[in-house]
Amino acid sequence: MLSAENAAELAEFAMLLEVCAKRKPGNIDREHDYDDTRLEHFLNSAVRARKIFQNIHGMPLGEAMYEAVRLTNGHSGGNTHFGAFILLLPLLKGKGIEGACRVVKETTVDDAVLFYKAFGLTAVRVSEESDMDINDPASLTRLRDEGMTMYNVMEFSAENDMVAREWTNGFALTREMADLLKAADGGSSAIPAVFMEMLSRHLDTFVIKKFGPATAEELRNSANMVVNNRLSAEILDAWCLAEGINPGSLADICIAGIFVALIEGWEWDF
Repeated sequence: MLSAENAAELAEFAMLLEVCAKRKPGNIDREHDYDDTRLEHFLNSAVRARKIFQNIHGMPLGEAMYEAVRLTNGHSGGNTHFGAFILLLPLLKGKGIEGACRVVKETTVDDAVLFYKAFGLTAVRVSEESDMDINDPASLTRLRDEGMTMYNVMEFSAENDMVAREWTNGFALTREMADLLKAADGGSSAIPAVFMEMLSRHLDTFVIKKFGPATAEELRNSANMVVNNRLSAEILDAWCLAEGINPGSLADICIAGIFVALIEGWEWDF
């Protein structure tokens, strides 16, 4: 039986493993930073989040989300793990995917309000088509008036956001990522290899919001070329960095997938 302490440790470890894995195209890792955000900001965020991970079973999901964002925003690097918390917190609270699917459907309007307040603490990119502006107080009024739970908020966002969609599809990509990791050899190459495989299969919705669907499709096709040994990961990484293309939604799902693989017995080879 996995204890709450061990689960919290593995959630923190998943965050650390993801950001330290080399050559996940365009994303921060141990080899490169951004001008305004560094590897150390992600490490700081992972360590700060441990307190929430340890106490998740005594907290409503919305409160946990708000506190996780508040605690981890105490650095100059901006948002680091907002999307990851959307996935990790229910997975922790539910002790895996099956339980998480139940937990997310039990969320309340109060959870949704706190989620929106947490959202307001970040600078997360949102779809231009969204009419639920996190900076508009009317959005909170709408949540209350329409009785929208945190699950309903994710349903509302699911079409344009693959992280939100995980709540409504049974954490399908998290499951896919975890299964790929468990089937792969251990060691430092497993995570970037599996991340590249996921990137070759799925359009990253953060890239779509930032650059449009054509760029996301080009990224997916390029990742497919890497997987099939027709392009080097180094060249794809360099292109993404030069253009500012960072598949951040898949990075969040990667963290969730690593966590699920770990709690299901995947042994990362030290």
